[in-house]
Amino acid sequence: MRQNPARRTALLDAAIEVLARDGSRGLTFRAVDAEAAVPTGTTSNYFTSRDDLINQAAHRTRERLTPDEAATAVTMQAPPGRDLVTRLLHELLERMRRDRSGYLAMLELRLEATRRPDLRAVLTDVFSANVQEGIDFHLGAGLPGDRTAVVLLYLAMTGLLVDDLTVPDVLASFPPERLVTEMVERILPPAG
Repeated sequence: MRQNPARRTALLDAAIEVLARDGSRGLTFRAVDAEAAVPTGTTSNYFTSRDDLINQAAHRTRERLTPDEAATAVTMQAPPGRDLVTRLLHELLERMRRDRSGYLAMLELRLEATRRPDLRAVLTDVFSANVQEGIDFHLGAGLPGDRTAVVLLYLAMTGLLVDDLTVPDVLASFPPERLVTEMVERILPPAG
């Protein structure tokens, strides 16, 4: 297997684009080669199998969708409270919109995981880590609410993101930005 980390990342990013555009059935080594504009056979030099490519693409989507630490540090200079949680969730919405392909690929991987136990195990680890990191971050920052409130926010945001990124007209009369604000106000206790 080849070891050029930059090339491997470029191939994974190409795989994410293929997943987002063509779904898991369209994810072939040849399709990734074409998307990455590399010679035919390059992807097979970096990944032992399609399963290997899919599993590594799952981890790469997590990397791509993770917030920038420096940007988060700037946001976290605000006092803890509902307003800060609202701002963090608005930033999450914008981050997912900016990397729509990454989010759609992740959704495609979720669907594929219903048919592939090995991928389900990988995604269980990825999303369990996401949820736990979210809880730890929230509670560690002294933000309002408990573990259950953080999970409720996670679930609400997941549903909002699915509709916003796949069928946005469903929310035409309910702007997602306003829904985020309402979500925080209704799930988290007021200060005091």
